[in-house]
Amino acid sequence: MEHFHFHRSIFFLWILFVIVVEKVSIAEGMGVNWGTRASHPLPPDIVVKLLKENGFNKVKLFEADPGALKALGRSGIQVMVGIPNDMLASLASTVRAAEEWVQQNVSSFISKNGVDIRYVAVGNEPFLKAYKDTFIKTTLPALENVQAALIKAGLGRQVKITVPINADVYKTDSGVPSGGNFRSDIHNLMMKIVKFLSDNGGPLTINIYPFLSLYADPHFPIDFAFFSGSSSPVVDGSITYNNVFEANYDTLVWALEKNGFGSMPIIVGEIGWPTDGDANANIEYARKFNQGLLDRISRGIGTPKRPTPPDIYIFGLVDEDAKSIEPGNFERHWGVFAFDGAIKYQLDLGNNRSLTSAKGVRYLARKWCVMAPEANVMDPSLPESINYACSYADCTSLGYGSSCGGLDVKSNASYAFNMYYQTMNQQKGSCERFHNLSVITTIDPSPSSSGRGNSSSCRFEIMIDVGRHQSRANPGTSSATKIKHFSLVFFVLAFVVDYYMSLP
Repeated sequence: MEHFHFHRSIFFLWILFVIVVEKVSIAEGMGVNWGTRASHPLPPDIVVKLLKENGFNKVKLFEADPGALKALGRSGIQVMVGIPNDMLASLASTVRAAEEWVQQNVSSFISKNGVDIRYVAVGNEPFLKAYKDTFIKTTLPALENVQAALIKAGLGRQVKITVPINADVYKTDSGVPSGGNFRSDIHNLMMKIVKFLSDNGGPLTINIYPFLSLYADPHFPIDFAFFSGSSSPVVDGSITYNNVFEANYDTLVWALEKNGFGSMPIIVGEIGWPTDGDANANIEYARKFNQGLLDRISRGIGTPKRPTPPDIYIFGLVDEDAKSIEPGNFERHWGVFAFDGAIKYQLDLGNNRSLTSAKGVRYLARKWCVMAPEANVMDPSLPESINYACSYADCTSLGYGSSCGGLDVKSNASYAFNMYYQTMNQQKGSCERFHNLSVITTIDPSPSSSGRGNSSSCRFEIMIDVGRHQSRANPGTSSATKIKHFSLVFFVLAFVVDYYMSLP
């Protein structure tokens, strides 16, 4: 009888272990976008370590970057590979072009590097109104050809296709989610795309940005952009929506239902909050939004129309100082981490875990280019010098309402000069080109380092030294592998104990 009880105890312990593992898996089931539009990108190996140490087990790439894909090999991270819009025309032209792309960017990385590619994202928000129908005729043919190429490569079951779309492809004339439908000008095209995805087991990917709702409309109720309740809820029949994410997502669900695709799987491909470049793009709001988002993910919260939560890819992992700022200065500041993998703000990841910064980052020398103490702010060449610096470097933090927007004239010029100097890799002569207005210093001029003014988050950067990083190190053991190892140890110990308990 005691032997039976022991077996039962082992069984219940194992069940408990499985439950704990499931909880850990849910906590780590986070996706993130890894953008590479940076003048001084983090080395891919360091980025992969950053992903793993912070529990991101899904990553979305905007293009098939070879360095990123190689580093992701055998990492335990699931990958969505993107195809930029400017490639759609060539992929739509012939199946052969799509076959070559799949071979070079999917098949080879799966077979040679062990990359766990799960999706190919064909285009990126190709139907934005700002594109003026540029990709209307090429997106579906490219999608069809890529799917044919995946099937020919024997990857039709393993790798699914999708099309990331912006929330402006659907709308609601009634102002509530139940009035949702696709835009009339692209309705037929969207139906063809959705049907094709459905026929081939691919999800529809949607990018939702509550920040942009606030950016576009100064009268937008700010608390409706977050997840902590709203003083301005949207009431749709028996459903009350307290945040724009759920209302936006369910508008798409309604649009799909009305057109016969109510069970279409949906992925949230991009969602996040920027930390700079606008008055509402700040550390406080970004922390509030992303913490609310992570809490939803860890608790498995969906929406009123779809209680089961979708896969969500946070935008983004790190800041990208070379992104286009046509939509706004905030475009370069979406990262949960700074460009160098430093933590901008802390987040609770669950299970007593918090964010971990990138390790092994090497920087240029600790020196900055600033406006010379004896230089005159009334010098007529100063405006031209600042404009020149900011035409080659990222000065978006100097904008109104931004982290460095409160600097005086001299500090403003110093920030611009330094960003140029760092972007030029501190090359000899790069600080001297500002008409004798600048000088090199080894004292950190950041207001936050001296306590000056109210720009406590303003940071005078030193760039990554992209040429001094160590060769690829062991990316470490994935959490899934650790769990398997623990599982094996558990069974071995259980067997040994069971054996000795059975002895007379």
